[in-house]
Amino acid sequence: MKVKSRHHLRSDEIADIEDTIADRTGVELDGDAYEMVELADSEYDIVLVDGEPVVMFLDGDPALTVRGANQYSPSRNVVTVDAGAISFVSDGADVMRPGIVEADDSIESGDFVLVAEETHGKVLAVGRALEPGSEMVGDSGKVVDSIHHVGDELYEFSV
Repeated sequence: MKVKSRHHLRSDEIADIEDTIADRTGVELDGDAYEMVELADSEYDIVLVDGEPVVMFLDGDPALTVRGANQYSPSRNVVTVDAGAISFVSDGADVMRPGIVEADDSIESGDFVLVAEETHGKVLAVGRALEPGSEMVGDSGKVVDSIHHVGDELYEFSV
């Protein structure tokens, strides 16, 4: 991933990001330095919080990265998968209904969601919900489009 530009964010931009992330995930970001990193060869940009890639922007919309979610432990917009789904989700596969053991009922179709494994609660992927949270547990069908996962370029990114 090639860095196109990098700049510190204004306090109003930081407040907007913090408010959006708090509303969606229950996470209160508490960094001292926020930097926007625009990437030349990627569909998203990254916000570094104290030097760590904690937030990503996709189509101007902020979401926690996998590393950010694991650093702050989100309480909302979480989809939990069973042990059988871990290897698939970690490799970037979309999330299918049979692998889901629990989903936050407040999730709406189109929301960013954090996909966590049930044993330790670690986030494995970030995706977009295709169904509301109340309809995610079931027998068949794809319910989350994977956007970013453990081990991909964004996960490995460092400045």
